[in-house]
Amino acid sequence: MSNACLFSGGKDSTLALHKVIGSGIDIDLLITMLPESRESYMFHYPNLKFTGLLAETLGIKQVFAETKGVKEEELNDLEKVLFDNDVRVLVTGATYSRYQLDRISRICEKLGIECISPLWHIEPLRELEELSKNFEVIITSVAADGFDDSYLGARIDDKMIEKLIVLNQKYNINMLFEGGEAESFVLNAPLFKKKIRIEKAEKKWEGSRGFYNIEKAILVSK
Repeated sequence: MSNACLFSGGKDSTLALHKVIGSGIDIDLLITMLPESRESYMFHYPNLKFTGLLAETLGIKQVFAETKGVKEEELNDLEKVLFDNDVRVLVTGATYSRYQLDRISRICEKLGIECISPLWHIEPLRELEELSKNFEVIITSVAADGFDDSYLGARIDDKMIEKLIVLNQKYNINMLFEGGEAESFVLNAPLFKKKIRIEKAEKKWEGSRGFYNIEKAILVSK
């Protein structure tokens, strides 16, 4: 039996993992879904191969599960990996998306899995301030009004929080990016034994959205 975290390497799944471990629950498995499509409704897309470095520095076993990322059909792939790994507790980083949490919860109920979402309906500024203070998180994709390529690769710090507040007021974006406005990647966190150093990356802009593609990264001492 496994206590698992649905893990993308982004800010929400990493913070959720920290909170659950901090509450005394042992997590012995990270499950990372690998969608073929950037249009996946359920799963994170950018830079997933580098989550292996995060698993290494956390010292937690990781399994990858491929999915075509087709709406609704991708849920079957999640159900299979949960069943195959005999998961009994599943941690998610869901914050506000009923679409994601409802579907994960239904799968968990079917398989007899306890679903824990410690960030559900967290106040956005509270999460962002915790990330700014204790984590090193960068933005790896943007896809909403108000964003430009200057956000790609930028750290979520106090200055970024101020920018996100303005974008929220002007364009009504979700500051935690739960509407797909952006995605993120964690380079350092309290439980990491080492931190990630990006040695090569490329910004790409396609129409109204941009991507920060990590090409080379290594673990270094903190």
